[in-house]
Amino acid sequence: MAEPGFFDLTGHVACVTGASSGLGRRAATVLAQAGARVVGVARRADALELWRQSVGENAATVVHDIADRDTIEALASAVCKPFGAPDILVHAAGINTREAADDVTERGWDMTLALNLSAPFFLSQHLVPAMKDRGWGRIVNFASLQSFRAFPGGIAYGASKGGVAQMTRAMAEAWSRHGINVNALAPGFIRTELTAPVFYDPERAARNAAQTCIGRNGEVEDMDGPLLFFCSEASRYVTGQVLMVDGGFTAK
Repeated sequence: MAEPGFFDLTGHVACVTGASSGLGRRAATVLAQAGARVVGVARRADALELWRQSVGENAATVVHDIADRDTIEALASAVCKPFGAPDILVHAAGINTREAADDVTERGWDMTLALNLSAPFFLSQHLVPAMKDRGWGRIVNFASLQSFRAFPGGIAYGASKGGVAQMTRAMAEAWSRHGINVNALAPGFIRTELTAPVFYDPERAARNAAQTCIGRNGEVEDMDGPLLFFCSEASRYVTGQVLMVDGGFTAK
C-alpha cells in the first residue's frame, strides 16, 4: 500500500523554468496544487504575473532569460529569495527553431543548445548544494521524442534533447548518492505553444495520433501524474530515467 501523502509536496519549494506557458505553466500549477511553494521563471513578465495570480500565495515569479549563462548565478540567487532554496527543480523552458539541416544558422544552433541543454545543467549546478545540505532533491529535465527519433527540421533541437537524455543519466550518477534524484520526462505530441506548428496541419496531427498506441495526441494534463511521480517521494528509488509520455508513439 502506498504511504499516506505519497504525492503531497507540502513543505517543499519548487522552481519551474518556462512557467509562463505550455508544459511549464502546467507543471508550475500542478506542483502548487500538490502543496509546494513554486517559483516560476520565464522571460515574459505579463504571462508570469497572470500565472502567479491564478495560483495565489504559494506562487512567486522571477523574470529572467535563462539562456544567458553569464547571469545564471544571479538567477539561482533570485529563485531562492521568495521561499528559500528550492528542493524541486523542473526545467521546462525550451525552444525549437525548426531549421532544416542545410539551413541551420550558428545563432539558431547556439540559442537552442543554450536554452535546452546548457541552462538546465548550470542552473542545477548552482542549486544542488542546498539540496545536498537537505539530503533530498528532485530534478526533472524535459527530454523529447527527438531524444531518440530524428524528425525533419529538428537537427539542433534533436541534438539538444539527445544531450538532455544523457545529461539526465550523468546528473543522476553525480548527485543521487546525496538524495537528489534526477529524471526526465519526454512528451509526445502534446498541444502547446511550442508544438503549435504541428497541429496547424490537421493531416499531420492525425498521422501522429495514429502512430500512438492510444490513438490520440496528448494534452497538457497528461503530464500531471508523471510529473508528480518524479517530484515526490513516490520516485525515491527511481533516478537517471527518461520516461516517454507519448501515448505509446515510440512503442510502434
